[in-house]
Amino acid sequence: DPFTILCILSFFLTTFNVVSSNNTYDVINYGAIGDGNTDDTLAFVKAWSDTCKDPDTPTMIIPDGKTFLVHPINLAGPCESTNINVQVSGKIVAPDDPKAWKGLDFGKWLVFQQVDGLIVAGTDDSLLDGSGQAWWDISCKKNPGKILGFESCNNINMRGIRTVQSGGIHVRFHGCQQAELESLNLQSPGDSPNTDGIHISHSKSFFINNSIIGTGDDCISIVDRSYNINITYINCGPGHGISIGSLGEDGEAVDVHNIAISQINFYNTTNGARIKTWPGGNGLVQNVEFSNIIFNEVANPIIINQYYSDSGKSPPPASNVGVHIDKVQYYGLNGTSKSVVAIDLNCSNYVPCTNIILENIELISATPGEKVDSSCNNAFGSAKGVVEPNSCLR
Repeated sequence: DPFTILCILSFFLTTFNVVSSNNTYDVINYGAIGDGNTDDTLAFVKAWSDTCKDPDTPTMIIPDGKTFLVHPINLAGPCESTNINVQVSGKIVAPDDPKAWKGLDFGKWLVFQQVDGLIVAGTDDSLLDGSGQAWWDISCKKNPGKILGFESCNNINMRGIRTVQSGGIHVRFHGCQQAELESLNLQSPGDSPNTDGIHISHSKSFFINNSIIGTGDDCISIVDRSYNINITYINCGPGHGISIGSLGEDGEAVDVHNIAISQINFYNTTNGARIKTWPGGNGLVQNVEFSNIIFNEVANPIIINQYYSDSGKSPPPASNVGVHIDKVQYYGLNGTSKSVVAIDLNCSNYVPCTNIILENIELISATPGEKVDSSCNNAFGSAKGVVEPNSCLR
């Protein structure tokens, strides 16, 4: 039940605190120069190696007042400690030439793998700069340079981290459990391709709170095999909104459930509260709540699109299957729409959306004097309280 996710998560969230440690591993002590031009990658690798070997609450330090040029690295575990701190006080910049990734995974820059009990904390002066312009110039989903990656990590806390100019996704989680993300500031230009703020896949038990995200793609995207995700107090814009999906590409069977998204401000985004699936996919999206959301000049404030097709790709062939979307509640959503259709529930012709609830919705046009409307295709549910524009649910 998405209404109880915050309570469920509170148990493990109380365990996350940055611990003062005498076992510190400063990258400067491993030969890092920090002039923004010298390659400091090896110093980071050595500092991480010693941090990971220390069983007693170690802290890796990236000090303030310095700018460290770092090439793609894997900060891999398992580590001896399950309480590892990475204190980012300075600036880390990626190479500005994609050729630096030759022979490496284009999708990775700074990646943590199989590290449990990881705390990544930033300061007001810290910054991770993905040097993304060269990636945008060759934009392709096969060439995305992500800033931070977490793979098969459990009990993660990330707070106070600021990222800019990501070549692709800013922060990606895959195969992770139990994470608290707080006070993040993730920024790329609104026209930068594929620069999702936070991307979550095959992960569960996440709490994302009090963050500012402005990108050229989804502020937050939640895809397959992700459960128990609570997102609250986010300023999103520019960007493509907060999305569940896309799901079901190439006939994929999907499962996403228990997602709660609340206290969101959307500013001039191309979508707001969005669920997107490919035709031909199958599986289930269930127990989703969008609540207490304000839209400021947003196109498509409330949208379910079960006929999603990525730009540049041909739509899949007609199919008589679809992802089942069930038990989605929209409560307390207000603001202005740049689209005539402010509520657009375009569900599968073959597998209808069921148990959709619209409650206390007030959307008006961003253009004074214009009206907005709702549109439904094979969407079943009920409306409660004031719903403007009028509900079209069956």
